[in-house]
Amino acid sequence: MKQLFGFLFAILIIYVIYFDLTVGTLPAAFTQQRVDAKIETTTVKSKTDIPSFEAKVKPGETVISIVEHKLKKPLPVSITDLINDFRKLNPSQSPEKIQIGSTYHFPDYSK
Repeated sequence: MKQLFGFLFAILIIYVIYFDLTVGTLPAAFTQQRVDAKIETTTVKSKTDIPSFEAKVKPGETVISIVEHKLKKPLPVSITDLINDFRKLNPSQSPEKIQIGSTYHFPDYSK
């Protein structure tokens, strides 16, 4: 009997992981935005001398993934440089705590 419960529990865990990875558990508003949204970027010159672009953060994105997607290639600088440049462009924001749906300035290394 314990084996049967263990087997059913394992099946439940596998289903929950599958559901979370395929459908997700975010509210419908966030998932609909992700489906409908395209990357909205505009090149801007901020208060610093670092070239930058604005982008709205979507679920699952990080500072690194947004910059790499804009460049369409791996980062040409170190992660430390990217974090420092992000902090210069967004002084009141931590790159580790960017919020879904918020717009930030990201360093533009395409030049």
